[in-house]
Formats: sequence, C-alpha cells, structure tokens
Amino acid sequence: MGIVLWLILGLIAGALASGFTHSSVGLFMDIILGIIGALIGGFLMNFLGFPGVTGFNLYSILVAFIGALILIIIGNSISGNKK
Repeated sequence: MGIVLWLILGLIAGALASGFTHSSVGLFMDIILGIIGALIGGFLMNFLGFPGVTGFNLYSILVAFIGALILIIIGNSISGNKK
C-alpha cells in the first residue's frame, strides 16, 4: 500500500477516533495517531489471526480506527485528559 493511501487511511481513522473519543489533542495529532494506529491495528489483527490492513477498504479503515482509538485513549490517559 502506497504512502499516500496510508496517509488517507490515517486521516480517516484518526478523524473518526477523535470524534468518537472527543479527544482534545487536536485533529493533526489525531491524524498522526490514526496513521500509527493503522500500523498497530494491523499488527494486532495479525496477532489475533485476522488479516491486517489489506488496502483502501472499509475493513482496513476499521482496523486503523481500532488502533487509533487505542492510541488516543492511552494518550488521553497519560496526559490526564478524561474527556
């Protein structure tokens, strides 16, 4: 998957996770967390025996969203944001 698709996937996943968690770290940081979340979500799904990020599709957005959600929740817990 090309870098541009990773960025788009991260943008979508980060924005969705930001809206879901009411994160206060800002949209740009949530997009970064979405990109990293796509990697973590893919690793986590592979670890559980499911395919990771498979391309630009709904399943991959869901996998990236799960990873971004985990990262944003952890980040909010560390920074003390309890929103």
